[in-house]
Amino acid sequence: QVQLVESGGGWVQAGGSLRLSCAASGGTFSSYGMGWFRQAPGKEREFVATISWSGLSTYYADSVKGRFTISRDNAKTTVYLQMNSLKPEDTAVYYCAGRQVGFTTTAALCDYWGQGIQVTVSS
Repeated sequence: QVQLVESGGGWVQAGGSLRLSCAASGGTFSSYGMGWFRQAPGKEREFVATISWSGLSTYYADSVKGRFTISRDNAKTTVYLQMNSLKPEDTAVYYCAGRQVGFTTTAALCDYWGQGIQVTVSS
Protein backbone atom coordinates (compact mmCIF):
# COMPACT_ATOMS: atom_id res chain seq x y z
CA GLN A 1 0.00 0.00 0.00
CA VAL A 2 1.41 3.38 -1.01
CA GLN A 3 1.35 6.07 1.65
CA LEU A 4 2.06 9.74 1.04
CA VAL A 5 2.77 12.10 3.92
CA GLU A 6 3.07 15.86 3.41
CA SER A 7 5.05 18.22 5.60
CA GLY A 8 6.34 21.78 5.54
CA GLY A 9 3.10 23.70 5.46
CA GLY A 10 2.22 26.57 7.75
CA TRP A 11 1.67 30.29 7.86
CA VAL A 12 3.65 32.86 5.91
CA GLN A 13 3.28 36.48 4.93
CA ALA A 14 2.66 37.46 1.33
CA GLY A 15 5.90 37.46 -0.63
CA GLY A 16 7.39 34.74 1.52
CA SER A 17 8.39 31.18 0.74
CA LEU A 18 7.60 27.68 1.90
CA ARG A 19 8.81 24.26 0.81
CA LEU A 20 6.43 21.34 0.96
CA SER A 21 7.70 17.78 1.11
CA CYS A 22 5.85 14.57 0.40
CA ALA A 23 7.44 11.37 1.65
CA ALA A 24 6.28 8.16 0.00
CA SER A 25 6.40 4.64 1.36
CA GLY A 26 5.36 1.36 -0.22
CA GLY A 27 5.06 0.81 -3.93
CA THR A 28 7.70 1.81 -6.46
CA PHE A 29 8.00 5.56 -6.07
CA SER A 30 10.64 5.93 -8.74
CA SER A 31 8.18 4.78 -11.40
CA TYR A 32 5.29 7.07 -10.41
CA GLY A 33 4.34 10.39 -11.81
CA MET A 34 3.81 12.76 -8.87
CA GLY A 35 1.96 15.99 -8.42
CA TRP A 36 0.57 18.62 -6.13
CA PHE A 37 -3.02 19.81 -5.98
CA ARG A 38 -4.70 22.30 -3.68
CA GLN A 39 -8.16 23.04 -2.40
CA ALA A 40 -9.28 26.34 -0.95
CA PRO A 41 -12.42 26.63 1.21
CA GLY A 42 -15.54 26.43 -0.89
CA LYS A 43 -13.62 25.60 -4.05
CA GLU A 44 -12.85 22.47 -6.00
CA ARG A 45 -9.51 20.75 -5.81
CA GLU A 46 -7.21 22.22 -8.47
CA PHE A 47 -4.01 21.18 -10.13
CA VAL A 48 -0.80 22.93 -9.09
CA ALA A 49 2.19 21.04 -10.52
CA THR A 50 3.25 17.63 -11.74
CA ILE A 51 6.51 15.84 -12.45
CA SER A 52 7.37 12.71 -14.41
CA TRP A 53 8.95 9.63 -12.86
CA SER A 54 12.40 10.71 -14.06
CA GLY A 55 12.00 14.32 -13.03
CA LEU A 56 12.79 15.45 -16.56
CA SER A 57 9.28 16.67 -17.33
CA THR A 58 7.33 19.14 -15.25
CA TYR A 59 4.12 21.07 -15.79
CA TYR A 60 2.54 23.90 -13.84
CA ALA A 61 -0.76 25.63 -13.50
CA ASP A 62 -0.63 29.12 -14.99
CA SER A 63 -1.41 30.61 -11.58
CA VAL A 64 1.86 29.31 -10.08
CA LYS A 65 4.17 29.25 -13.10
CA GLY A 66 7.41 31.09 -12.38
CA ARG A 67 6.78 31.07 -8.60
CA PHE A 68 6.55 27.36 -7.71
CA THR A 69 9.00 24.58 -8.53
CA ILE A 70 8.30 20.87 -8.26
CA SER A 71 11.16 18.41 -7.87
CA ARG A 72 11.77 14.87 -6.68
CA ASP A 73 14.47 12.74 -5.14
CA ASN A 74 13.83 9.13 -6.03
CA ALA A 75 16.54 7.90 -3.66
CA LYS A 76 14.67 9.55 -0.80
CA THR A 77 11.23 8.70 -2.25
CA THR A 78 10.23 12.31 -1.75
CA VAL A 79 8.69 14.98 -3.93
CA TYR A 80 8.97 18.68 -3.15
CA LEU A 81 7.13 21.86 -3.94
CA GLN A 82 9.15 25.04 -3.50
CA MET A 83 6.75 27.95 -3.27
CA ASN A 84 8.13 31.48 -3.65
CA SER A 85 6.48 34.88 -3.88
CA LEU A 86 3.43 33.51 -2.14
CA LYS A 87 0.14 35.34 -2.45
CA PRO A 88 -2.96 35.26 -0.25
CA GLU A 89 -4.78 33.42 -3.05
CA ASP A 90 -2.32 30.54 -2.62
CA THR A 91 -3.97 29.80 0.72
CA ALA A 92 -5.32 26.25 0.59
CA VAL A 93 -4.87 22.70 1.73
CA TYR A 94 -2.15 21.22 -0.45
CA TYR A 95 -2.27 17.56 -1.42
CA CYS A 96 0.46 15.32 -2.76
CA ALA A 97 -0.70 12.80 -5.34
CA GLY A 98 0.78 9.92 -7.30
CA ARG A 99 -0.06 8.11 -10.49
CA GLN A 100 1.20 4.67 -11.38
CA VAL A 101 1.56 5.33 -15.11
CA GLY A 102 2.51 8.69 -16.53
CA PHE A 103 1.60 11.95 -14.87
CA THR A 104 -1.54 14.02 -14.96
CA THR A 105 -3.12 17.37 -14.23
CA THR A 106 -6.46 15.72 -13.44
CA ALA A 107 -7.20 14.84 -9.82
CA ALA A 108 -9.57 12.02 -10.75
CA LEU A 109 -6.74 10.20 -12.55
CA CYS A 110 -4.42 10.07 -9.53
CA ASP A 111 -4.04 6.73 -7.80
CA TYR A 112 -2.64 7.84 -4.44
CA TRP A 113 -3.22 10.82 -2.16
CA GLY A 114 -1.70 12.30 0.92
CA GLN A 115 -3.83 13.61 3.76
CA GLY A 116 -3.19 17.23 2.86
CA ILE A 117 -1.42 20.08 4.62
CA GLN A 118 -2.54 23.64 5.26
CA VAL A 119 -0.75 26.59 3.72
CA THR A 120 -1.92 30.03 4.82
CA VAL A 121 -0.62 33.23 3.25
CA SER A 122 -1.53 36.46 4.98
CA SER A 123 -1.62 39.84 3.28
